[in-house]
Amino acid sequence: MTLLSKSTSWSGEQTDNDVPAPFIVGMGRSGTTLLRLMLDAHPDLAIPPETHFIPTAAQACRESPDPREAFLKALTSFPFWEDHHIDIKLLRQRITAIEPFDLGDALRAFYRLYAERFKKPRWGDKSAYLPVMRLIQELLPEARFVHIIRDGRDVALSIKDLWWGPNSVEEAAKWWASGIVSARSQVKDLKWYLEVRYEDLVLDTEPTLRKICAFIALPWSASMLDYHRRAEERLAELTPIMDPNARRITTAEERRSIHSFVSKPPEPTRVGRWRTGMTDSDRVCFEQIAGEMLREIGYDVG
Repeated sequence: MTLLSKSTSWSGEQTDNDVPAPFIVGMGRSGTTLLRLMLDAHPDLAIPPETHFIPTAAQACRESPDPREAFLKALTSFPFWEDHHIDIKLLRQRITAIEPFDLGDALRAFYRLYAERFKKPRWGDKSAYLPVMRLIQELLPEARFVHIIRDGRDVALSIKDLWWGPNSVEEAAKWWASGIVSARSQVKDLKWYLEVRYEDLVLDTEPTLRKICAFIALPWSASMLDYHRRAEERLAELTPIMDPNARRITTAEERRSIHSFVSKPPEPTRVGRWRTGMTDSDRVCFEQIAGEMLREIGYDVG
């Protein structure tokens, strides 16, 4: 089954604000970090660690008489701010220069500062923005959403031992299926949206990456296939954070450890792990809840 793809024509003639900006979205443990590091390995594209702050910044700016200060406070007080290693003084200068203030331009200022750290001309994002793609598009019309989907049974196996996310197979099935439903409910309002499967990215890497590059108007570069050579260096940006859900500090080492597989080339054994790693009772439970969505996407259901 072909996954959803939606786009409009693009002439290649654009202003700086029109350059396509890939936004990688997907349910946790679906390969979003893998795809982020692949695209980030391109010589023209920098994708920061997860930002998460756009909805918070948008609300803060709407409610404040001083949206500039509200924007800066929203970013710098967010738990993930330190991951980006942005000079706050320089960011403030860029935000002050925006006249009149525009939230989209303020977000671009942040992303461009990040890309400048690596001397790259283009930027993107990889965050939990699946439910708010319409908001992102409203603020950043250049956003092109790449939704990576992984077999929910493998997602459930991957997430079960982590400190965040669903705590049972039943919860994982509901969470996974509802997330995809939420994403697809927005497609009619999105100008640019592409679904790719994690399994294709792992088993058929280059053709899948070429398809994504065409969608985001990014020239092909074989450097993306060597993403793993710099994975540890890129993940070293991650800092300790206070996890509001777990109510504890999550160390940088813990945060990096859950992405250990991206330090290697794509690993085919990560595909279809549920066939041997999931008990029959867990599989039946998952499929009873999310079997319809699995079939809709094209996964085998017993």
